[in-house]
Amino acid sequence: MKRVFCGILGIWAVAACVSFAAPEPAIVPAPGQWTVNIEFTHPQQIVFGRSSDNQPARFWYTIITLTNNTGYDVDFYPRCDLMTDNFQITTAGKFVSPALFEQIRKRHRSRYPFLERLDKAGNKILEGEDNTKDIAVVWPDFDSQAKNIKLFVTGLSNETAAIDHPVSKDKNDEPIRVFLRKTLELNYALRSDAALRSDASLVYKGKRWIMR
Repeated sequence: MKRVFCGILGIWAVAACVSFAAPEPAIVPAPGQWTVNIEFTHPQQIVFGRSSDNQPARFWYTIITLTNNTGYDVDFYPRCDLMTDNFQITTAGKFVSPALFEQIRKRHRSRYPFLERLDKAGNKILEGEDNTKDIAVVWPDFDSQAKNIKLFVTGLSNETAAIDHPVSKDKNDEPIRVFLRKTLELNYALRSDAALRSDASLVYKGKRWIMR
């Protein structure tokens, strides 16, 4: 038990070091830095049969709307993670079949007639309102015991930063450099009984930009 407790303290210490050392996004972008505009829906559930055995599986998804008003076309290499309050991290797109996406598209076709899958959205966002992208971001269900989740959306900006890792070192005993990207963080509290997963709902707690 003592060993487990010490291990937990070690993890907390590392996390605290990373948080303390991590820079914040610039208030005023430097020359050449850009960030696209984003709107988003709050996550909702959908149940769909797994392709392997057709047994019902629960997923959560949000729709993000991206508009590039930077004045020029920009690169788009997204990553969207869901993290629970017990530090389980799931990357969007896992176990998402074309059939599941089609169900989401049909559910929202009146509002988002040109909805795209995250992995099929391409690696460019063209400049201008006419090139706005609506993208479905989907995660498999997360731990039913979780009380809070955070969504991290990366790829909306070219702002980056580098810091020294607080623990890991290279062969020359120098700290390994960790490269961070400007990331949108969305915070939610979960309101549900673990036994009634279908009734679970998320309470929006706010957003912020971080370097991650």
